[in-house]
Amino acid sequence: MSNPTTARNTNAFFLQAGISFGVALLTMIVGILYLPVDPWVRAFLGMGTVFLTTSCFTLAKCVRDAQETQSVVSRLDQARVEKILADHDPFNAVA
Repeated sequence: MSNPTTARNTNAFFLQAGISFGVALLTMIVGILYLPVDPWVRAFLGMGTVFLTTSCFTLAKCVRDAQETQSVVSRLDQARVEKILADHDPFNAVA
């Protein structure tokens, strides 16, 4: 029985993704704080940043869940095909 290899992220890629997210969020917050506008505009941009950040996490989770579900279905289909092939006897007479 063959096992398909699963793609795993390396620790370096995980660290790079975390750092890039942190830098992007920090620069957005600093940009909002130093923007020469009224406080209500800063509050609006801040709320937009918070909403966009939480929506990004939710979207990433939904994509991950959909990919995991598809992977499980694919493995089940593969197991069914392998069982059918293992049970098949080409020398058995069809009656």
